[in-house]
Amino acid sequence: MSAVSGIEAVASSLSLTTSPVTGAKTTDGSAFANSVTGAIDELRSLQSDSDALKVAAVTGDLDDIHAAMIASSRAAVTLELVAAVRNKGVDAFNEIMRMQA
Repeated sequence: MSAVSGIEAVASSLSLTTSPVTGAKTTDGSAFANSVTGAIDELRSLQSDSDALKVAAVTGDLDDIHAAMIASSRAAVTLELVAAVRNKGVDAFNEIMRMQA
């Protein structure tokens, strides 16, 4: 998976799902929660792959250093994306709390 396709997968998983009965978008929050959980799981997977390749590079067992660099970059970009989504979610929650006060 390339870094771009990884970002597209995470971004598309964060979109709301359409209800098969009404055709309307669901807004109960479960789809968003599942998407965020999936994004975090994907991030953990990318980071563990990156860590394994880093260890292989340090021990001399890695033939292609480019693979380690690409995995490291992919994990870093995904982390930035997940952090940005989290920050926007916190900002939205805080704005909603301000409206209720």
